[in-house]
Formats: sequence, C-alpha cells, structure tokens
Amino acid sequence: MFKTLLLVGIGGALGSIGRYAGSLYGKRLFPTEGFPVGTFLVNILGCFLIGLIYGAAEENGRISSEAKLLLATGFCGGFTTFSTFSHESLTLLHGGQYGQLFLYITLSILLGIGFAFVGVWLGRMLRGS
Repeated sequence: MFKTLLLVGIGGALGSIGRYAGSLYGKRLFPTEGFPVGTFLVNILGCFLIGLIYGAAEENGRISSEAKLLLATGFCGGFTTFSTFSHESLTLLHGGQYGQLFLYITLSILLGIGFAFVGVWLGRMLRGS
C-alpha cells in the first residue's frame, strides 16, 4: 500500500508542477484576453496522455500496473482531473451506458460550476464582503 501511495504521490506532484508550467507556457505561446488558453491546452494534453497510457496498457500490455499508477492516476491526476473525467466518459460510452454517460457529463459540468459558484459566494460571506 505504501508503494502505491508513493507512486501516486510522486506522479501527482510532477503532474501539478507540469500543469502550472504548461498553463504559463500556454498563456505565453497563445496570449488571449478572456479565454483560459493555458488551462484549456493542459486539459486537452492531459486527455491525450491518459488515452495514450490506457491504450498502451490495454492493447500491448506495455505499461505495468505500477507505471499506470504513476502516470495515469498520479501524473495525469495531478496534471488535470479533466483527463480522468474524459477517460471515465469514454468507458461509459464504450460500455453502451448512454444514460449514465449523459448523467455523468451533465451533472459534472452543471454541479461543478454550481458548487464553484456556491463556494465563491460562501467564501465571500465568511470574509464579510
């Protein structure tokens, strides 16, 4: 169990650093007003990476379970949780679970934005503004 936690933790730390650096680099590379291009690029890259990792692990068995923990759960999880969301959505789609897929996507987006709004509101209330 300790080895698993260590692999996920190391991957997560590296992914978080990568997210921050990638977001800054994306903003510098594509300066735009109002559109969060850095985060957008990191999310898309994370989706590609998690797909690549799971594809290599499933098809050829070229990635060990330890490497999958380090790279997919750890790195991609720290890099962007959007990649995990995308992979789980694909899993539901490939399983023919269309109702669950629709529910998962819709609730994740609507409740995610809604709860972020409530969190901002509550934070402001606690701050006294």
